[in-house]
Amino acid sequence: MRKRIGILTYRGEAGFTEPGFLRQLVKEGQGLGAEVFLFGPQDVRYSERRIRGYVPAESGWKSDWYGWPDIVIDRYRYYPTPKHSLYLPFRKQNWFRYANSRFTNKFRVHQVLSQDPSLVRWLPQTLPYTRDNLTLLLKQHRILYLKPTNGTGGRSILRVERLKGGYRLHGRTKQQAKSSEKLYNTTALCKRLEHWMEHEKNGNEQFFLQQGLALDLVPERIVDARLLAQKDGGGQWRLTGMGLRIGPPRSSTSNLHGGGKALPAAVFLAERFGEQEATRIILECKELALKTVARIEEHFGQMIEFGFDLGIDVAGRVWIIEMNPKPGRDIFRQLGQKKRYQQAVRRPLEYALYLLENEDVKRERNQDDIWVIEA
Repeated sequence: MRKRIGILTYRGEAGFTEPGFLRQLVKEGQGLGAEVFLFGPQDVRYSERRIRGYVPAESGWKSDWYGWPDIVIDRYRYYPTPKHSLYLPFRKQNWFRYANSRFTNKFRVHQVLSQDPSLVRWLPQTLPYTRDNLTLLLKQHRILYLKPTNGTGGRSILRVERLKGGYRLHGRTKQQAKSSEKLYNTTALCKRLEHWMEHEKNGNEQFFLQQGLALDLVPERIVDARLLAQKDGGGQWRLTGMGLRIGPPRSSTSNLHGGGKALPAAVFLAERFGEQEATRIILECKELALKTVARIEEHFGQMIEFGFDLGIDVAGRVWIIEMNPKPGRDIFRQLGQKKRYQQAVRRPLEYALYLLENEDVKRERNQDDIWVIEA
């Protein structure tokens, strides 16, 4: 009998976010012999034990009623805004078996990781926004970043650079509009940052300050690494792939949505640092990812995948910038790595099926034990 996998995601009046990826996810699930459909919190009829599910049609999506899923992959990208108000109460119900646990915001993740002595050396200094914390960090670092706790795609991030006689700001708004200006004293800077936060926050979202890193491996551009760690069909963490992102000139971030460009990691790093040092950096990135996911699962429970944004500074030191439990995979398509992209889509489904197969094996063993006792 085919296993039924539900994909929990946001469904609004305009349809689904990231529709291209979701179409591919359903297709790959069907290729694995599973029945896969998408749904939002508003689509569940608990009393009837059925769900209004969606699958790709030739144009758009078609819906039908589905029975209760055997397992659910939570792909919902939550933001603290009114249109997402159904998600948290729904997710806390635990009506389904989930392949991945609920997560938290970026600042809370930093706090959890900073409590592990083996991870501290990879973490940039990070504090919640207050005027005192801003003053403190500006004394220690020439560059700071102001970031939203739930941001994605480089949106609403502001880069603050300390200059002689003032500060230079670069950023991108929620709508990806570029912002650049110069201020001449700390009072004006505080007012501008607080104005930015008020206009850029989603709902009651908070902002935090983070140490800026010397990531200009290409002059006047931000360069960072995107590494995707996923569980495979045997329940083991694997490193699916890694690539570098180079931001546009004078951009505050490297994100592909904001005009960044993807490059193969090994080739670029070897040109910049030499073969031996490039190999060391890549191995350190992999070690860091595996250590970090182990710590995260200890604290938050079973997870399925993480996209890591890692900084590699001009001295070759590796840093954790942030990690995302519901990451994109576009970097592999930009790099022309079609098989790796397909693998990146399939792995969460393979892991979900692995969990169900293990459950079936345990059930059979328990039935065997009961039979022996009764005999």
